[in-house]
Amino acid sequence: MIRAVLSLLLVLGAISSAFSAGDKKYIPKTGKRIPQTLSRGWGDQLIWAQTYEEALYWSRSKNKPLLVLFHLEDCPHSQAMRKVIANSYEIQKILDEEFIVLNLVYETTDKNLTPDGQYVPRFLFVDPSMTVRADIVGPYGNRLYAYEPQDLDVLKKSMEKAKKLLKVEL
Repeated sequence: MIRAVLSLLLVLGAISSAFSAGDKKYIPKTGKRIPQTLSRGWGDQLIWAQTYEEALYWSRSKNKPLLVLFHLEDCPHSQAMRKVIANSYEIQKILDEEFIVLNLVYETTDKNLTPDGQYVPRFLFVDPSMTVRADIVGPYGNRLYAYEPQDLDVLKKSMEKAKKLLKVEL
């Protein structure tokens, strides 16, 4: 009986690994990274800043733009965006190579990070001079810094704009 259960578990494990082998996951140039709890599901292979202050320091010292993601764990809109971003090879690659990333599940007292109010999910870009780029907006007039799962192309364009602004200002 125990042998049969162990055999069944072995077969199930082999089947599940065969199915997952076809997934195209982004693996950074440096190799597979140990998952971090700071990712909160947005991309375990990315290196996430722990605090806004740390993210600003990294942004300035590495001369990379910062992307701040505001979200809530139990928000269905945040969950949908998290799933899409975590499973997007292209976005994970861009975030890993071109950005400093920080995700926050709490609101900040910094009014610069709430230019049009407090809602989630909210994506704000900050340049290395520590300026919140209020000019990089999403597709919605009532929530300027919101993106939804169907807006991945718009988010990519916003990321490109953040990178181009960095090059122009150098």
